[in-house]
Amino acid sequence: MKIFEPKIISSLKTYSKKQIISDIVAGIIVAIIALPLSIALAIASGVSPEQGLYTAIIAGFVIALFGGSKVNISGPTAAFATIVAGIVATYGTSGLVIATIMAGILLILMGIFKFGSLIKYIPHTITTGFTFGIAVTIVIGQIKDFLGLTYPEGTHAVETIEKLEAVGKSITTLNWQALVVGGVSLAILIVWPKISKKIPGSLIAVVIGTALVKLLNMDVNTIGDLYTISGSLPSFAVPELSFDLVKELIPSAFTIAILAGIESLLSCVVSDGMINDRHNSNTELIAQGLGNICSGLFGGIPATGAIARTAANVKNGGRTPIAGIVHALVLLLILVVLMPFAAWIPMPVIAAILFMVAYNMCEWRQFVRICKTAPKSDILVLVATFLLTVIFDLVVAIEVGMLLTAILFLRRMAENTKVRQWTKADEMLESDGGRLKNIPEHTDVFEINGPMFFAASDKITVPIRDGVKVIIIRMRGVPALDETAMRSLRGVYEICKEKDIRMLISHANEQPLSVMKKDGFVEALGEENFFPHIDAALECARNL
Repeated sequence: MKIFEPKIISSLKTYSKKQIISDIVAGIIVAIIALPLSIALAIASGVSPEQGLYTAIIAGFVIALFGGSKVNISGPTAAFATIVAGIVATYGTSGLVIATIMAGILLILMGIFKFGSLIKYIPHTITTGFTFGIAVTIVIGQIKDFLGLTYPEGTHAVETIEKLEAVGKSITTLNWQALVVGGVSLAILIVWPKISKKIPGSLIAVVIGTALVKLLNMDVNTIGDLYTISGSLPSFAVPELSFDLVKELIPSAFTIAILAGIESLLSCVVSDGMINDRHNSNTELIAQGLGNICSGLFGGIPATGAIARTAANVKNGGRTPIAGIVHALVLLLILVVLMPFAAWIPMPVIAAILFMVAYNMCEWRQFVRICKTAPKSDILVLVATFLLTVIFDLVVAIEVGMLLTAILFLRRMAENTKVRQWTKADEMLESDGGRLKNIPEHTDVFEINGPMFFAASDKITVPIRDGVKVIIIRMRGVPALDETAMRSLRGVYEICKEKDIRMLISHANEQPLSVMKKDGFVEALGEENFFPHIDAALECARNL
């Protein structure tokens, strides 16, 4: 499979009139679904509403055109909301543009160097933990608008905990009219999918919520009260760069790139199963990189594959990248013609939509299942990642989560590495052949099972009793050997050499044997002391 091979090339070779109609219909439906979501996610990210549409239009078009999936729909997603809001609060929109472009460059490099398959090395516990944490932060961030609260002037509420404290202090300012609009919108979002799946519930909630506020003249904040709505086309702008700012934004750019990579490839995997196709992961990463660079240059925010919108595309007949391109073009038309009307949308409706987005993305059932069934170490990683996402931010959560996972994995592997001495009492009944091995006089046999690496190197010791002339180290159960463990093994050899004891190695696997050759250990011990299996080593000891 080529590194860069956009699916649109193969799709157009067998394109038909029937398929173009299906793709156009699917693209229009997905655009209607993406419209309120893009606006809501932009607001949750701390940027203006139209920037969400810029992202869906620019990134959606570019990624569909160059992507490695036939049906993946890209745009702003909830996964980025908290990290984008944090970047905007600290570095402003120019900092966000730089971070988005940097993330795009990283994604392109990940695709070029075939990192598509490496995404699988991020544990499920970490993705579940930060996904649940993001969902909680989105809910907490929208409580203010859902309840119509008024914060005292000068309130600083950027971090999730600060927002929670601000809600607690301002709860007495609750606006019951905002609560009614939000409650009605939330009820529609919950009930409507059971009535019809053709028209998205979010669109119905927007229409009814807006009508309630306008017709009943309710005292409820709308998007127009808080933001200046622009229906102009996205314009190209290159941000001012400084070395210090770029250096500070590197962790955020890495987090955006990793998140975009994970979510887009997960979306591709899901859609592959729905249309019986196979995506090109490296092409998809390159396309995601191009999409994010273009999104940043045209005033958008980070984008990635959206699983829900991709599924809607497939269910409505989309089978080629043309559907994703149509979705972007329809949103562009809406931006130019209907964007001024977005100012009428009540903020409690936006909050209700984001509540549902948070619920749908949180994977709470997975969270509970892991807590009930997984090993304690996995539960620790899950809960730590979740809490760090809520209390601090996603960058800290992923960094600590990966570090914690690595440490616990090393500990688990080290616990599985054991050195066992064969005993004369039972003359060692072999589990694989069921045959008794007669251990010669003045010979000790030690069997190592598990990886020999730095965390288990302290176990690589052999007690040497008086009168022993030969020591056999059986390494059939050793899949890997590193430099630290090699040093410990050489230490055993030096002790044997000092006491004039012959050391034999039995059944060294390919990787450990390669390390021993490079280290010079094979030459020092002598190739004649290496044996392919234990029987040959015991026979040699018997002859000695």
